[in-house]
Amino acid sequence: MSLPKFEYIKAQTIGEAAALAAETGDKGMVMAGGTDIIPLLKDRVKLPGYIIDLKGVPGLRQLEYTEESGLKVGALTTLREIETSAVVKSKLPAVAAAAHYVASTQVRCRGTMVGNICNASPSADTACILLVMNAAVQTAQAGGAGRVIPLSGFFKGVKQTTLEPGELVTEINIPALKSGEGSAYFKFAVRKAMDLAIIGAAVWVKMDGGRIADCRIAVGGANTTPFRAAAAEKQLIGREYGESLLAEAAATASKECRAISDVRASAEYRVDMVRVFTKRAFKEALGNLKA
Repeated sequence: MSLPKFEYIKAQTIGEAAALAAETGDKGMVMAGGTDIIPLLKDRVKLPGYIIDLKGVPGLRQLEYTEESGLKVGALTTLREIETSAVVKSKLPAVAAAAHYVASTQVRCRGTMVGNICNASPSADTACILLVMNAAVQTAQAGGAGRVIPLSGFFKGVKQTTLEPGELVTEINIPALKSGEGSAYFKFAVRKAMDLAIIGAAVWVKMDGGRIADCRIAVGGANTTPFRAAAAEKQLIGREYGESLLAEAAATASKECRAISDVRASAEYRVDMVRVFTKRAFKEALGNLKA
C-alpha cells in the first residue's frame, strides 16, 4: 500500500527538530527508526502533513556504560544494537532481554528503544524494565533547555506521554546494578516473535542476605499504561524471602490491575497472568543478583 502525501524534512540538529515539531504541532510526526510510524501511515491511521526525520542529527546514537552513570541510550540507538551489545548483556542483562523481545530481528534493526517508549503502547516491551530500573529520559525543547523525566512520570495514557509540544527525547539513562541487586523481564504472548505482549512483567530487587531490602515491580499489557505494583512491593520490602511470601505478593500485584479486555485476552485472563509472571520475573531477578 502506498503512503499518503506528506512533506519530508531531514533535521540537521536536535534544536531544529524540536522547533519544527513545535511549529507543525499535530500536523507533524517525528521519526527515528520509523517502525511505528510507517504502518500507521500505510493504514491511514495517521495523516500527517510533515515527517521530521532525526537520522541526520549527530550525537543521538550513543550506547555508553559506566559503573557511575549506568547506561546511556541515544534516540537513534537501535534495539538490535542494545540486545547484541556485549556490555549491555553483561551489565544489564534484563535490558538486553527486553530489547530482544520487541517484534522481529528486522524491526529491531531499525526500531529504537526511545521510539518504543515514545509510542506509549501499553504493551511496550522496554517500558517495564525501564520503570523498575528507575530509568529517566533526557529531553530537548524548542527555544529552551530540556529536562529530565523519570519513567515513572512519563506515560499518561494509551499513545500518550507527558512530553510537551516541541519536546523530544534525546536519550534514556538507566542506572547500573549494584552489588546485591538483580532484575528481570518476562513477556507472555501467543507467539514469541512479533506479537504484542498479553502481559509483560519486570522486577528489580535488592537483597540483604535472605531479606528483601528493596524491590520494584512493573506490569505492562494489562492496564492502559505500564504501571508499578506498589502494594505488592510494600508487601515484600523488609521481609525474609520465601515462596509463600512471593505468592502472596504476586496475588496482590494481580489485584492492582485495572485490566483491559481485547482480541488478545480477556481482563480476567490478564489478571491471572500478572500473578504468574510476577512470580517468574521475581525468581529470575533473584537468579541475576550482581556479586
